[in-house]
Amino acid sequence: MLRDYGGSGPPLVFVPSLINPPFILDLSEETSLLRWLAGQGVRPLLVDWGSPGPGERAQDIDAHIAELLIPLLDSLGEPPVLAGYCLGGTIAMAAASLRAVRGLAMIAAPWRFTRYGAAARAGIAGLWNAARPACEALGLVPMEVLQSGFWQLDPARTITKYEHFAGLEPDGPAARAFVALEDWANGGAPLTYAAGQQMFERLLIADRPGRARWWIGGRRILPGTLGCPAVEFVSANDRIVPAATAIGLPDLRTIRSGHVGMIVGSRARAELWEPLRDWTLQAARTR
Repeated sequence: MLRDYGGSGPPLVFVPSLINPPFILDLSEETSLLRWLAGQGVRPLLVDWGSPGPGERAQDIDAHIAELLIPLLDSLGEPPVLAGYCLGGTIAMAAASLRAVRGLAMIAAPWRFTRYGAAARAGIAGLWNAARPACEALGLVPMEVLQSGFWQLDPARTITKYEHFAGLEPDGPAARAFVALEDWANGGAPLTYAAGQQMFERLLIADRPGRARWWIGGRRILPGTLGCPAVEFVSANDRIVPAATAIGLPDLRTIRSGHVGMIVGSRARAELWEPLRDWTLQAARTR
């Protein structure tokens, strides 16, 4: 499903992560990247993956791309500019390798998964090995499994942010913003079992993208073969998707804000929103 935010100009299809709800890109009227872009000469369209059930247990990430995302792109009638956030950027890169697009923008998107480091990857592998039997029985990977993986990446920060929240005015704007973000972070739909298995085993543990061993429908996904302009926005302070895990495209732009702050933080408009708008309009003129 594509959510159309209106606006005029080139279509910009945003691919969110499978892991969290897509609405961090439209968190509130004041912090909505998509609504802002709609008034800036761009027509933003948001992919909504929906909420899978056990009957879709066999639909892995490759199937999300080939059977859901590609048909959505084909339905537009013209090649869009494609943007992806977090794992959505990884997915967008694969889609741009399979279909002609006007440009590709990756935002805080992991690609070289070995660069999470041996300790972090071993911890994630242990988490998956413990959770896998229950997930296989359910046909789904619940959000609680995914969140515990995020917490393992930086457990001290999880404690610190709640300590900070305890000191906020309970009904103040900062506390409300914190609750909105936590509702987003913890409110995602489950993954299908196959998508979760692929994410843990073939991406995080085996690093098939970073090792150039990712194939979809007989086609190898190689960033160097893209036939369109591409840009990569990377956070220097991202603990969820560290800068080291990025592809390292020739057009790589480093942002000071963290993984979430780069989308909704106080510096987001200057650091990401405006550069993304300018790059999108330029990419749309190149074809």
